[in-house]
Amino acid sequence: MTIRNKLEDVLHQALKHAVEAGDLPLREIPVPTLERPREESHGDWACTIAMRLAKEAHMNPRAIAESMVSHIPENDLIATCEIAGPGFINLSLTPASFQSVVAQVRSEQENFGKSELPEPCRVNLEYVSANPTGPMHVGHGRWAALGDATARVMRHAGYVVDEEFYINDEGNQMNVFANSIVVRYQQALGLDVEMPEKAYGGSYVRDLAQMIIDEDGDTWLSVDETKRLQAFRERGYKAMLDNVKETLALFGTTFDTWFSEHSLFVPGEDGLNKVQHAFNAMKERGFIYEKEGATYFKSSEFGDEKDRVLIKQNGELTYFMSDVAYHYDKMQRGYDHLIDIWGADHHGYIPRCQAMMSAWGYPGALEIVLGQLVTLYRDGKVVRMSKRTGEMITFRELIDEVGADATRYMMLSRSSDQSIDFDIEVAKKKDSSNPVYYVQYAYTRMYNILHKEGTPAFEKKDSYTLLTDPKEIALLKQISEFPKKVEDAAKFRAVNRICQYCHDLAKAFHSYYNSCRVSDPANPELTNERLGLVNACMVTMANALDLIGVSAPEKM
Repeated sequence: MTIRNKLEDVLHQALKHAVEAGDLPLREIPVPTLERPREESHGDWACTIAMRLAKEAHMNPRAIAESMVSHIPENDLIATCEIAGPGFINLSLTPASFQSVVAQVRSEQENFGKSELPEPCRVNLEYVSANPTGPMHVGHGRWAALGDATARVMRHAGYVVDEEFYINDEGNQMNVFANSIVVRYQQALGLDVEMPEKAYGGSYVRDLAQMIIDEDGDTWLSVDETKRLQAFRERGYKAMLDNVKETLALFGTTFDTWFSEHSLFVPGEDGLNKVQHAFNAMKERGFIYEKEGATYFKSSEFGDEKDRVLIKQNGELTYFMSDVAYHYDKMQRGYDHLIDIWGADHHGYIPRCQAMMSAWGYPGALEIVLGQLVTLYRDGKVVRMSKRTGEMITFRELIDEVGADATRYMMLSRSSDQSIDFDIEVAKKKDSSNPVYYVQYAYTRMYNILHKEGTPAFEKKDSYTLLTDPKEIALLKQISEFPKKVEDAAKFRAVNRICQYCHDLAKAFHSYYNSCRVSDPANPELTNERLGLVNACMVTMANALDLIGVSAPEKM
């Protein structure tokens, strides 16, 4: 139980006692909730329940607050309790309330900060889903970082999360991709063939063509065009998907499911494919109609600006029909909630997708998180092209130059709805101007304190009453905040808050270390407690870094 939970329980008891004493005319006794005061001088926590109960109790909120305060039971958490303004209850806590967190962290270890949901929630989190027609770009990298960290944070907060990558391996773009490889293959073998206007022109296409030449020589020149196109499609697809998987693995990102778009069109045991099942489900509910030879979904009935075409006049399925089938399949797999992470350019696509969920009776079950753009800089100047290829810098090139840790941290340091200015040279620096270095260095310093030669062994204790220095209390407060930070980051899909927490914890630790002598041979009891505090801080930092997929190095 967190300090906040304990405080809310104390205030709930105060309300109960006030009602039992006849001071408050309430039929039900709600559990008060706490929030952080805007001003630090107003205490550690504030409660506004007196204002919320005023109408029901037919009392002045300040009088309700006074009644509550007078019935607060004896406890070791609250140092002072003040009533402010119309009825705010401002609480300042005792050192003991924070000191207890050391024993808690040292007991719970990697489980510190974990919580449970009132009801289980199984979530499908789909992200990246890059087309297998080229290497991942930097934007894909942001979504990889965002998706992976969101899954980690949500699991820590009690959600059951499955991570999924949707492979766009169906549609005309795959034929265009295959034909691009064919043309480069022919050109490399001396044929005078021009690249079509609609083609993939990156150097990686030449590399794929050369790979086939190295393996098969010119044998494909004499093969039937249709067979050649199919073969090049399959080999190019496999090579690019392997490249995506390799890049993501290097980044520390894994998926529970790699879902092929093509599988939507493969018939099942009943002879129907997943697209047909999804279409029939909509039709049975009366949300399908035909107009001028095309088939429409009545998405406007669910808040979309207009109805959407599912099947064109020529019988060809729209991309939206595939999305309909895919999301229907997800829900049939038993998920309670779906989260998709998309690029910001897909904003206009959201209403129709949420409409399809409502049509099936799942309103609100689909949540879209939009990841804004990433702009790369080098020493303050925009950089778009790779020095090696002369083309746009790929995600893999960024990882190779900067490292996975720095890339992750920089990608996650801002809210997903904000663009990122990513300075490559800053991310490579080995000083405090680099935010990930600043945080990791704090962890390394903690580790070195505990493992330095001559550091005495420290014992676990139930209480740490000697930790009374203001810098110690400030650090204890930061550590105690971690469970709430995880809960909020999961609830609001705001993993940038964990980055900010890492920075704040590192700052509090550096301030403490520069002010307080940890090992004091003349005071072994204080030394033992301070070493315990450093250990608790180290465990908390390791847990926080793990939530964003950043390593906690023992040496730097």
